[in-house]
Amino acid sequence: MNKKDLKEFLDSKVQLYNKPDFIDSDPIQIPHLFAKKEDIEIAGFLSATISWGNRKSIINNCHKMMQLLDQAPYEFVMQHQDSDLEKLEPFVHRTFNGLDFITFIKGLQHIYTNHNGLEAIFAKHAQKDSLQVSIHHFKSTFFEIEHLQRSQKHISDPLKNSAAKRINMFLRWMVRPNNTNVDLGIWTSLSPAQLSCPLDVHSGNVARKLGLLKRKQNDGKALAELDTALRKLDANDPVKYDFALFGLGVFEKF
Repeated sequence: MNKKDLKEFLDSKVQLYNKPDFIDSDPIQIPHLFAKKEDIEIAGFLSATISWGNRKSIINNCHKMMQLLDQAPYEFVMQHQDSDLEKLEPFVHRTFNGLDFITFIKGLQHIYTNHNGLEAIFAKHAQKDSLQVSIHHFKSTFFEIEHLQRSQKHISDPLKNSAAKRINMFLRWMVRPNNTNVDLGIWTSLSPAQLSCPLDVHSGNVARKLGLLKRKQNDGKALAELDTALRKLDANDPVKYDFALFGLGVFEKF
């Protein structure tokens, strides 16, 4: 497939999957439950954090998280007492447990209290065509609070060669415009041109079959290679192709 044909093929798949019914089977439905900016971004961040494994289980546990936060995530983060955190202890999603959940609530409180919130901290270190350095600085700031070492594994660091799939997905949700009522587009200080594709086993396999990616591991180097290829197809909105790669892999078994 030449570049023109490949772009037309992928653009058609973006149109097919980047529509509201995509939400029904995706954890992006969780931040869509809220109207307030801070609720949307906290719900999105926590949902993206546990987005690995069985999709039905992910979505059920995301809903459980919001129930534990009294369906008011920002208010809970900012106003909780230590006694309020006890009910989070039994929570578990795969290796993310209640102690991790409590750490993340405290980390978010630190971000909103001392760093003007999630959008501001990602924007602070943003580069013209990448947010990977931003993710690194976000992680180090997030864990300035007292925490268990085990909790650090739940935020990836691109500067340690991680593809950082879940946090790149969260950034896509927050930054890409809400033109099709899928992504939320509430962060206007950042641009879709700065985003990176949430690279996982599905999108990676499809990208290799289409010749967009040669590297075999789904790591930071593979992400940089895929980013370069997708920016050649659309420099302003390269990550729209996440819908095509993911849809082809998950729904079409391409």
